[in-house]
Amino acid sequence: MSGFPPTFADDVINQDAHAQFDTFLDEHRRALNASLDGLTEEQARRRLVASRTTLLGLVKHAIFVEKVWFDEAITQRSRAEIGIPATPDDSFILNDDDTVASIQAAHVEACEASRRAAAHLGLDDLVLGNRRGPLPLRWVYLHMLRELAQHCGHADILREQVTTTDS
Repeated sequence: MSGFPPTFADDVINQDAHAQFDTFLDEHRRALNASLDGLTEEQARRRLVASRTTLLGLVKHAIFVEKVWFDEAITQRSRAEIGIPATPDDSFILNDDDTVASIQAAHVEACEASRRAAAHLGLDDLVLGNRRGPLPLRWVYLHMLRELAQHCGHADILREQVTTTDS
C-alpha cells in the first residue's frame, strides 16, 4: 500500500538508531495494513475468536495505538480531542461504515501523522502526555514495536484461518 516509506531493515544497518526504529516500525505497519489486502468485507470482519478481534478490528486498533502514542503522548491532547475511544478494547469495535479501504487509508494517514509527530524529537526526548508520566521517545518506539509485532502475528493467524476456511 502506498503511504509507507519504501525502506526495509537492511537499508538502515549503518544509519542512526532513530532511522532504524522508524524503518522497523514501518515494516510492521506495512505488514499489518497488508493483512487486509485481497479480503472481502465479510472476511475482514469475520470473528474467529471469542474476543472482538477481527482482521479489520486489528488494523482499526492499530490506528488507535498510533494516535495514543504519537498524538496523545506527544501533543498531550486528550483522547476526546483526538477523536479516539477511551479504552483499547473499544478501539476494536467496527462501525457499519468501516470498510477495508477506509480502515487501510485511515491507518496510512495515522502512520504518516505519527512519523511527522516524532520526526523532530530525539530518542531521549521525553513525551509528556502518557498516563505513566514522562517517557523517552525510545521507550515509545520499543513499546510500539512490541505491540505491532504481536498484532502482526495475530493477523497472520487470523488471515490463515479466514482464507483456509474459504478455500
